[in-house]
Amino acid sequence: MYRSLVVLTMAQAFAMTGPPVTVLLGGIVGTKLAPSANLATLPVAFMIVGTALSTIPAAMLMSRFGRKLGFMTAISVAALAALLAAFAISVDQFWLFCAATLLLGANNAFVQQYRFAVAESVPPNKLGKSLSILMLAGVVAAWMGPEVAGQLQHASSWGEFSGSFMGLSGMLCVGLVFLGFYSNTTSASVNDRSGQRSLGDISIQPVFILAVGSAAVAYAIMSLLMTATPVSMHSVDNFSFEDTAWVIQSHIMAMFLPSFFSGYLIDWLGARKIILAGIVILFVCLGIAFMDHSLLHYWLALVLLGVGWNFLYLGGTTLLTTTYETEERFKVQALNDFLIFSIQACAALGSGYLLMEYGWNWVITLSVPWLFILTILLWIGRNRACDAAG
Repeated sequence: MYRSLVVLTMAQAFAMTGPPVTVLLGGIVGTKLAPSANLATLPVAFMIVGTALSTIPAAMLMSRFGRKLGFMTAISVAALAALLAAFAISVDQFWLFCAATLLLGANNAFVQQYRFAVAESVPPNKLGKSLSILMLAGVVAAWMGPEVAGQLQHASSWGEFSGSFMGLSGMLCVGLVFLGFYSNTTSASVNDRSGQRSLGDISIQPVFILAVGSAAVAYAIMSLLMTATPVSMHSVDNFSFEDTAWVIQSHIMAMFLPSFFSGYLIDWLGARKIILAGIVILFVCLGIAFMDHSLLHYWLALVLLGVGWNFLYLGGTTLLTTTYETEERFKVQALNDFLIFSIQACAALGSGYLLMEYGWNWVITLSVPWLFILTILLWIGRNRACDAAG
């Protein structure tokens, strides 16, 4: 019963190294290659755009050919994309580097489906704990990705950081090996259209709106801050690369370390209460980030950003699995991820411009409305649930 969970957790530890390496280095490499300072964070934004553009094709490909083929194809392409990024650095080609990060982001759309593959293989009453275990792979990726990137920073004659992306390619290849042990889960056919509801009917459910809203807000705020942080720290406030890497590593580990207990809390308290806790944590995060530009403030704000993201993301994912029948899963999962990563892409695209034109505090200020929107969705969803119970 737990074979898929074990295999996908091991694979995800390596498959997820792309985002932390790209977040850490994308803006820094961008400042060296970009024709304009305002475009420095564009490689990170392209990674997220790649995820958004690939969510629907990823779900449709796997609904037709199975998850295993989709997972293995995507990580293979990502391994080649990492080598392309290294080559782009060697020839000082900014747009080629952006194309490479776009392809790295496409793999992330498939990695997002790991959680649904796990959900299909465990009993509903074990879902929260199983998702927590899967998410712990992110702790390994958060440490391993930046660590390997830092160690190989000057390892290649192709230029600074080209060796980092060569190392990333190697880590993705290890993930490919683990995916070779994955087996597709047998379940109801998605080609059986009888009895399936339309996406319109599914998407107007208050629980669906709250589920998507929770994950979308988590990713939007995380993207605004995380995309801007390396450039703000290293290029604007002149912190060392080591300090910047430490903050990013701490943030990404904080995204996944709460999974030791957040899944249990969801099973115990319910997803809505965990979402509320995530909202409160992110309000505190933004307050700390606004106060000062010291290393401690950057670190504490990014750690709280990771914890708040974890609560909102896991809470939203758990709610989403209650909104569809088995035969509806691929189209609902595709719509969910497309909405989430489209919003995240917009946030990432605006992050660099906001930082360079208006400064760090404006990046923080424009994150606040997202939390108010989610608070309203949570309040509406709670009232609807109370009315239904009454």
